[in-house]
Amino acid sequence: MGEGSGPFGCSSFAGIVNPRVQKSRSLGSAYPPLGGCPMKLNLITLAVVIVGLALFGMHAAHLPWTASRIAGVAITVPAFLFFVAARIELGQAFSLKAKATTLVTTGVYSRVRNPIYFFGALVVLGVIIWSGFPWLLLLLAILIPMQVMRSRKEEKVLTEKFGAAYLEYKRKTWF
Repeated sequence: MGEGSGPFGCSSFAGIVNPRVQKSRSLGSAYPPLGGCPMKLNLITLAVVIVGLALFGMHAAHLPWTASRIAGVAITVPAFLFFVAARIELGQAFSLKAKATTLVTTGVYSRVRNPIYFFGALVVLGVIIWSGFPWLLLLLAILIPMQVMRSRKEEKVLTEKFGAAYLEYKRKTWF
């Protein structure tokens, strides 16, 4: 299915989740100003998260609240909320491939350059602590170097695009 087709394409949600899409289409444009369907990935991700949380909740409701489970939840919940806030703040600047469209320096990004990576790793850590399976720390041993490599690649792209502005931002923020 192409973009804009089918029950979950841009045409299904465009005017609801992104009013600019409706406005640009009413002016004769086929796509929103930045092209494509910017909320499509978010809707799919949201559906996966909701289903995952429902399944997890049904399983977790029958387990005892131990110290490790409480600690895991205490790490996971705030980290997940910061993760979601960072993703929302990033908006259309989000991409799977390192590219520089906008330099986001507000909200969570005013303190942490890579909050999605940082808080994502904390979510994983919290889930590992909650689960009580320390061998799962191997996931972090793989995840963290991958995130560091990706952040370095993104830094290079952002430095090339935004130059001194990015370097100043980098100086004022952590990771």
